[in-house]
Amino acid sequence: MDEPDIRDHFLAQAKACDELGSPFTANLCRALAKVLDANTRTGQAVLGWPGDARADGLALRVCGALHALVLTGASERLALIYPPNQTSESEIAAVLPEAIARSDEWIVAGIAGAPQTNEIARSAMLLPGFLTVARETGLPLDLCEIGASAGLNLLFDSFHYRYGDAEWGDPASPVRLAPEVRGRAVPFGGVINVRHRAGCDIAPVNVADASARVRLRSYIWADQAARLARLDAALSLAEKLQPLLVKADAADFVEKALAARQQGGAFVLYHSIMWQYLPRATKDAITASLEQAGRQAAAAAPVARLKMEPRDPTKQWAVLSLTLWPGGETRRLAHCDYHGRWIEWIG
Repeated sequence: MDEPDIRDHFLAQAKACDELGSPFTANLCRALAKVLDANTRTGQAVLGWPGDARADGLALRVCGALHALVLTGASERLALIYPPNQTSESEIAAVLPEAIARSDEWIVAGIAGAPQTNEIARSAMLLPGFLTVARETGLPLDLCEIGASAGLNLLFDSFHYRYGDAEWGDPASPVRLAPEVRGRAVPFGGVINVRHRAGCDIAPVNVADASARVRLRSYIWADQAARLARLDAALSLAEKLQPLLVKADAADFVEKALAARQQGGAFVLYHSIMWQYLPRATKDAITASLEQAGRQAAAAAPVARLKMEPRDPTKQWAVLSLTLWPGGETRRLAHCDYHGRWIEWIG
């Protein structure tokens, strides 16, 4: 991608932020598209990005690095343009060049890693899928999450949910999710019993590490206070419940997990808004492992793939889909907001 394409990527991200209810982050992306130049290492790294800026989440990497500066108190002047302060695009653009120059090395180091949001509200999108597997198999679930980040969504059954008038989960949970329900009511029949849960990430977040928690918070858009509050609540749960989380290549993790599955449980591989970050070879290997396991699946040991991923990059929503073996039919269950704000059941 050349420099104009990179700037267009920031403008496209700004449009997405506007549509997702984040005007500050939208203005930040527009300001970055204007002020980034070759006078800083950050500008050089961003404008000379060697990969696909959209697939790599480049704009989100830069926004995350800047937010981390604010969260750690490393840039007081930058903090003045951040929420809860109200600032315009021009006011943001006026502060960014100096802020970038002062923290050049920090930002370059920050954009080296892929964004990790671990958006807890996505559990409210995934829950109906887990219920579908539990209802249709009548078995406990063996959960396997790839791209698990801090493993917070592995704890989905410890959260409380409200979908219109319907409720599910622990009423005393500090994590409370209440997405808007569009269209038909979401089906809640069935009982979930999690027999085993484990997740992997190429760079898992240790919730006991203060700096790791800051990095996780930095990828939540700064003008989305409710998301930050949900993250903090889920982190408090994770410190107590400590889900099994390992550093591993996703394809290797899936292959080993499938090989170790046991009778009497439904194996569920799931992931949300992470597939785009995987190399093609990794995607192909995971798909091949699932298809092979699917051919061997039986009623006493079914295999499921539940995913919440975008199908059309021009749409600001994802599709929740389920593939269940034996059989291997893939069904679209719902359209979902990326950040879990609404769900439209179509299954």
